[in-house]
Amino acid sequence: MVKKEIFASRWGIIFAGLGMAVGTGNIWRFPRIVSQQGGGAFIIAWIIFLFLWSIPLLIIEISIGKKTRLGVIGSFGKIIGKNYAWMGTFVTFVTTAIMFYYAVVTGWCLKYFLATSFQGLIQKDSTEFWNSFTSSWEPVFFHFAAMGIGAFIIYAGVVKGIERANKILIPSLFILLIIACIRSLTLPSASQGLNFLFSPNLARLTDYKLWLNALTQSAWSTGAGWGLILTYAVYSHKKENPVLTSTTLGFGNNLASLLAAVAVIPTVFSFFSAQNQSQQKALEVMKSDNQGLTFIWIPKLFTEIPGGSFFLALFFLALSFAAFSSLISMMELDTRILMDAGLSRKKAVLLITICALLLGFPSAISMGFFNNQDWVWSFGLMVSGLFFTIVCLKYGPKNFRQKIISTPENKIKVGKWFDILVFVLLPIQFVAMLGWWLWKSYSDNPHNWFKIFSPFSLGTILFQWSLALGLFILLNKIITKKIFLDKNET
Repeated sequence: MVKKEIFASRWGIIFAGLGMAVGTGNIWRFPRIVSQQGGGAFIIAWIIFLFLWSIPLLIIEISIGKKTRLGVIGSFGKIIGKNYAWMGTFVTFVTTAIMFYYAVVTGWCLKYFLATSFQGLIQKDSTEFWNSFTSSWEPVFFHFAAMGIGAFIIYAGVVKGIERANKILIPSLFILLIIACIRSLTLPSASQGLNFLFSPNLARLTDYKLWLNALTQSAWSTGAGWGLILTYAVYSHKKENPVLTSTTLGFGNNLASLLAAVAVIPTVFSFFSAQNQSQQKALEVMKSDNQGLTFIWIPKLFTEIPGGSFFLALFFLALSFAAFSSLISMMELDTRILMDAGLSRKKAVLLITICALLLGFPSAISMGFFNNQDWVWSFGLMVSGLFFTIVCLKYGPKNFRQKIISTPENKIKVGKWFDILVFVLLPIQFVAMLGWWLWKSYSDNPHNWFKIFSPFSLGTILFQWSLALGLFILLNKIITKKIFLDKNET
């Protein structure tokens, strides 16, 4: 019999949830995307989708986890029937596939913090350093180190491991981001970057691409639809309010993103102003990919700042904290499912760690493989969000709202607006977002879209998704027998 675990206090799930939501995407993707999409206008659209997509899905996830006290696969089976547990398996697999290469990213962050602190990274050519690092075997070592640290935290349990770690990581992360913001704002010409970030060009709101990018950023950044907050909700108290918790996590995540943007964008503008180069050059740098901006350009920017090595170390320390807090939530998702199947936490953590070490290995040694997996499974998160919507639709939005969300112990109730969101707005957003990205994948590569071994083709997405979905549907009965469902009939 698996011992029941629960967070020591409500702050436990708040800090753990913020750790789940606030990851590298807040620090390395948001500043890049907001600058590409015109600053203030993008922020307006991004905040709107916090309420139309992210918070509703977070409410659904927390409510399901709290109600069923089972991991993602077991929750789907218990809420809408064992025949649909394959949806939960797909959600689990998408997040797990991301975990395999996210552990590699976490290792990169750890390496760069150490390199800045002890190897004088700021004095080196950042492009050569990045190329030398990624072409060596070092990423494998740091991938193993990241998984080892994550396993140590998860092994300690919910209170002594996850809750305690996030109570250190999350406040520290916000403090580091605030320090970075203060330093950024005291740089010469930093006001140019700040004005660009927060001055809205309202004409940009007529561009549908801005809205789709804002929806995508909100969907990816908050962790809504990943199954992560559902897993943490399994350990929540009976009086945990899904609406209040989801809103807190949503605003906390967006605050972290804005702090990261304030830390990065004015720094970029200040650097190119000091070089007597135009604002356009700063915007060109912000168009770099996530890795290029973070691991090549950021070290270059800090070379012009007094005390740059110290503040660069703080930046990578913050990035490491964000990465680890998200990594442990992904590891716990799989741990919970294996515990549902009857394994002890010790055995579950050991099995997950070994699998992640092996299956993350290709991403650690090949940037091509890494980029392909990021391409395929980051899109897969959109399907995961749809599956959570389908759970609510099949159960009935009204019934879900009244019986699962607005339970007697919850003081904050959900109104009929929730039914409209689930029936109409969530499906429309999914179709618009996924349809646009799939079309973009095709239109960017129309002559080779069908090549399944091309890293960024539409074909590789559809092939890997179809393979996973087909396999999980075929194995659904076997999986449900293992995930405790036969002992907990719906």
